Amino acid sequence: MTPLSPARLDWEDPAPPDSWSLRVTTSPVADTVSNAAATPERDQPYETLGLKADEYAQIRELLGRRPTSGELAMYSVMWSEHCSYKSSKKYLRRFGEKVTEEMTERLMVGMGQNAGVVDVGEGWAVTFKVESHNHPSYIEPFQGAATGVGGIVRDIISMGARPVAVMDQLRFGAIDDPDTARVVHGVTAGISSYGNSLGLPNIGGETVFDSCYQKNPLVNALAVGVMRHEDIRLANATGAGNKVVLFGARTGGDGIGGASILASDSFSDGGPTKRPAVQVGDPFAEKVLIECCLELYRDELVEAIQDLGAAGISCATSELAANGGSGMNVELTEVLLRDPSLTPEEILMSESQERMMAIVAPEKLEKFLEVTGKWEVETSVLGDVTGDGRLIITGDGETIVDVDPTTVAVDGPVYDRPVAYPSWIDALQADSAARLPRLTKPEELKEQFAQLIASPNIADTSWITNQYDYYVLGNTALSFPDDAGMIRVDEESGLGFAIATDANGRYCQLDPYAGAQLALAEAYRNVAVTGAVPTAVTDCLNFGSPENPEVMWQFSQAVDGLADACQALSVPVTGGNVSFYNQTGDIPIHPTPVVGVLGIIDDVSRRIPSGWQDAGENIYLLGTTADELDGSAWSDVIHDHLGGRPPAVDLDGEKRLAELLQAARDEWLISSAHDLSEGGLAVAVAEGAMRFGVGARVWLSELMSRDGVDLTSALFSESTGRVIVTVPREEDVKFRGLCEGRGYPVLRIGVTDTQPDLEVQDVFTYPVAELRALSAATLPAHFGETVAEAV
Repeated sequence: MTPLSPARLDWEDPAPPDSWSLRVTTSPVADTVSNAAATPERDQPYETLGLKADEYAQIRELLGRRPTSGELAMYSVMWSEHCSYKSSKKYLRRFGEKVTEEMTERLMVGMGQNAGVVDVGEGWAVTFKVESHNHPSYIEPFQGAATGVGGIVRDIISMGARPVAVMDQLRFGAIDDPDTARVVHGVTAGISSYGNSLGLPNIGGETVFDSCYQKNPLVNALAVGVMRHEDIRLANATGAGNKVVLFGARTGGDGIGGASILASDSFSDGGPTKRPAVQVGDPFAEKVLIECCLELYRDELVEAIQDLGAAGISCATSELAANGGSGMNVELTEVLLRDPSLTPEEILMSESQERMMAIVAPEKLEKFLEVTGKWEVETSVLGDVTGDGRLIITGDGETIVDVDPTTVAVDGPVYDRPVAYPSWIDALQADSAARLPRLTKPEELKEQFAQLIASPNIADTSWITNQYDYYVLGNTALSFPDDAGMIRVDEESGLGFAIATDANGRYCQLDPYAGAQLALAEAYRNVAVTGAVPTAVTDCLNFGSPENPEVMWQFSQAVDGLADACQALSVPVTGGNVSFYNQTGDIPIHPTPVVGVLGIIDDVSRRIPSGWQDAGENIYLLGTTADELDGSAWSDVIHDHLGGRPPAVDLDGEKRLAELLQAARDEWLISSAHDLSEGGLAVAVAEGAMRFGVGARVWLSELMSRDGVDLTSALFSESTGRVIVTVPREEDVKFRGLCEGRGYPVLRIGVTDTQPDLEVQDVFTYPVAELRALSAATLPAHFGETVAEAV
């Protein structure tokens, strides 16, 4: 056999530059296993593919020879940070180590599968997960965000569930930076285009603007699905002789190298230097794929299934085989191509969207093909499951991959990265907001209040959310701007779930351990105020480069904080995502562990909205207020300051508060509930009034006296474990008795009013209509006119 020329990687640069793509090109003859054995000294571009020299040496040792070009491509994507979690795996184990029996009572599928599954009662299960699509959303904001939605929805499909809702957690650069508008417009349009076309309601999320995310926006996407217990599917290929079937969209050159290069490296100071093509999504193809999969499940035609996202066929084949403890023979010439010029290596690495891989028993293959044919979903049989524990992939009959799949998908490198206490953090924590000037004149405090209401991270986000469909499918019980989204699962009983996500990067920059716990506590509280019982967690951990020891300290602290808090609150982590390399040059983003909490509600008709609808009700504050302005919206917006330590978190108190809210809901004692977070009490009462346009009169003297705080802290402190609720007058005595009986601090601070004003007694009065106008003006001022009504 004639020796082959070395594989090479070309950066193609057609205009515009944002369409740069990584192409792996080889000579016309495939690099076979036999050729690899015969040419051990051939140079290979492992560094360009994202592998380190020692990793390449490890691959050669595992194989006993040099890898073929196809094997090199496969290991490069599957051993990438994005796919293998090689820097984070050591720490993520803590989620499994810190688990109590109570935490597993409703857990049906935990970490390790495409998404976690929770028993919500009555034979129903809910699967949910959040993942990142950060770097692609900077390079190509529309497609990056759109395919982020598509990918997470396919994770839900692959568990056997019907997707029922999506959410998004967005972080952009400074709102007035010239490039922010490009990213915001593209990301929002991508999310709305894909989600709306799928017919899935977008029921919540977050939008944050901060200069630390400049050139490193975070686009985290969450999806939720519903199924009966018996419909759960796992990604385990078992049963020698079963068929390996690829179905869905054809395979093209989009996304090649995305997992190994784009998602597993940071940007240079001048922006991205490595630009694989971002995947291109087709939501209509995915919608058909959803219905096709559900029919396949209904007719029990699938033994196992895996979506094709990051790493494409490389991931699907190796994970299915490794999870099932089996082997697999696959022929790449059977893959249906959109681009016939693709090499075998490119077919393996392609991250083309809307594709699924199924394991099908031979006797069911004909019926399987009838179903895919009915839905006009293109299908190809690639090979068979074997019992020999080898993943063998051929191209035109020539073996180009022959590996143990566990070495690809499971037993990749695990790094014990250097960890260093940040050299700057002591000085940051010592720089407390306590030194910042505090105003006392009513007109000055009114102006500060107005600045907060109009600030980008507190202002109305309708410019974004009105582009989403909230109510498609007809089961949305709560959505924007309530504290959590809520979906009805069963029309007869009213059974449903609520879900909320939270993270505060400013808190995490000050103290990542406490910051992660605060993220969980807020999401937990946001679910509790809807009347649901917080039950399970998913997370998306967004950090800078793992090669920075200070970033690894932040990561370690955040994981420890989150694991400890989950144990204290008895809510298990069911799965999630780690996103490293979110930095430009040497400057990482603030640590941003996004935490999603799912809760169960037995009847969505008993949900609690976040704002009051009737005048003449009493407003109560649950919890106490301390002088906690470090890292607050007040210190940021009014003083452009970040320093000190974040608010203290009382996890036992959060649990007791959630139980109190549940009891109040069960007895129909409260008509609204809204948690206190960014902007403190002042912002919370404003949002409560703006929700339905009903005014309120609030007084702070008793709060200041009881808690020993000044007026600024009473208004703007971000102490945790606090909720405002409204109580009909006829339920007042019962409600106070409930709080006193449970020993939770309660204080009457106001009443809802017939006058459409928000009055803070002796401080300021603002017409609710003016507050709404102030809040609603910020995003349109930077990005253009708001869509008049939610889609």
